[in-house]
Amino acid sequence: MKLGELKPAKGATTKAWRRGRGHGSGNGKTAGRGHKGQGSRAGSGGKVGFEGGQMPLYRRLPKRGHTCRNTKEIVAINVQLLNVFNDGDVVDIAALKQKGLVSNPRDGVKILGNGNLEKKLTVKVNQFSRGATEKIESAGGKTEVI
Repeated sequence: MKLGELKPAKGATTKAWRRGRGHGSGNGKTAGRGHKGQGSRAGSGGKVGFEGGQMPLYRRLPKRGHTCRNTKEIVAINVQLLNVFNDGDVVDIAALKQKGLVSNPRDGVKILGNGNLEKKLTVKVNQFSRGATEKIESAGGKTEVI
């Protein structure tokens, strides 16, 4: 079989129904639109969501809240997860991705203060919580906001 020999399966395609081509065709005169009324006229598609004067669904449903387009998605990591690094390491977003602690940093990374840190690290990320800063510096490390 060649590409040029391919054709649709039997019954898969039907001829287009040519409306308004005489009453012998079975669909002449009014062309399936009936007599008079809104749907019989040309251009009677109507507006999107129009329900014949009934209150449209998008107006019947309650609207809630507001989504700010300027919000930033910050990925949070607890301080205890930084124990996978060695003493004296510089921890930045690239290092966090390499260790698998962050898969997609999105708009930034924040270190939170949950858990304990036993290593002396230099941490360079976008944000720190107050507790995380205290724990990193009490372990002898440094925090840098990038």
